[in-house]
Amino acid sequence: MVGLIGGALGGAAVLATSEDDSSGFVDTGPMPDSGAVPAPLDPKNGSVAAVAKELLPSTVQISARLPDDGEGAPEGATGSGFVLDRTGHVITNNHVVEGAADGGKIEVIDRDGKARSAEIVGRSPVYDIAVLEVQGGLSGLRPAAIGASQSMNIGETVVALGSPLGLNSTVTSGIVSAVDRPVTTGGAGDASFINAVQTDAAINPGNSGGPLVNLRGQVVGVNSAIATTGGFGARPGNIGVGFAIPIEQVRLTTAQILQDGEAKYPVIGASVITGGNENDGARVSKVPSGTPADDAGLEKGDVVTALDGDVVTDGIALIVAIRTHQPGETVTLQVERDGETLSVPITLDAEVG
Repeated sequence: MVGLIGGALGGAAVLATSEDDSSGFVDTGPMPDSGAVPAPLDPKNGSVAAVAKELLPSTVQISARLPDDGEGAPEGATGSGFVLDRTGHVITNNHVVEGAADGGKIEVIDRDGKARSAEIVGRSPVYDIAVLEVQGGLSGLRPAAIGASQSMNIGETVVALGSPLGLNSTVTSGIVSAVDRPVTTGGAGDASFINAVQTDAAINPGNSGGPLVNLRGQVVGVNSAIATTGGFGARPGNIGVGFAIPIEQVRLTTAQILQDGEAKYPVIGASVITGGNENDGARVSKVPSGTPADDAGLEKGDVVTALDGDVVTDGIALIVAIRTHQPGETVTLQVERDGETLSVPITLDAEVG
């Protein structure tokens, strides 16, 4: 049995993977106020040491304490993050800071151990992204260069930076093991569906929110979850299967948060089965009246086998494929119904989350 957990110490998470060829990220342009940070290293660089030297000043540890309940020291989570811009914004995972969102205390700690208070600008449980704003300046910190996960090749070297198990400024390296890997992380009712970059770079609890970086020193993903082997007495830890949120999705979600204070995600309005071992498509379990799915003629019992020509293997794969698009876009679902194959165009609606 294989499960997934989020990589924050004290954070929780989850349990399901499926495979799909779908992608669909679009170039969203630079994030607001990010300031263009060019690739710091030569395209021919092959040195992990050079990447570490460039990115460690951009990588931070995140301490997120729960609100004080008056019964002793509050617990919390420890994760990682990276500096986005010169105005003090830091990117991390939502599951790292969500416990401190209502009255808790968040600190950003640099590689020298200096702690700075931070506040949440906005967060997206759906995409597991949070944007923080550091108080008191950025002395000793610098923005990270932003790259593109779409240009990565399977087998290409990547570097993960962060604070696994609370060990600040830890660097590990590996390769891109797979791309466009639909995975689910998060708790019940608060799941994040990610079209992930898979890597065998060592990622452990505490790495969540830290950068996954190419050899040019550009962030290509945000480390978010690891697979673990299940069974009696199993403990979470690196087994060479880690997952990062693609930087394209991070850019889009961050831009929405910085502009509006919240993020939106696309929906069709129908429910699909996400459990079980079916691998022949996403089975529709409910189509509420007045939703885009209802308007398009989707019916309970339909099995979605493709989105815009890309194979959909199960419910999770369909959700992930939809969420790589934007509200207002029209996608075409291939649907199996009573032995017939139908083509169903659907215009995506938006929800906040």
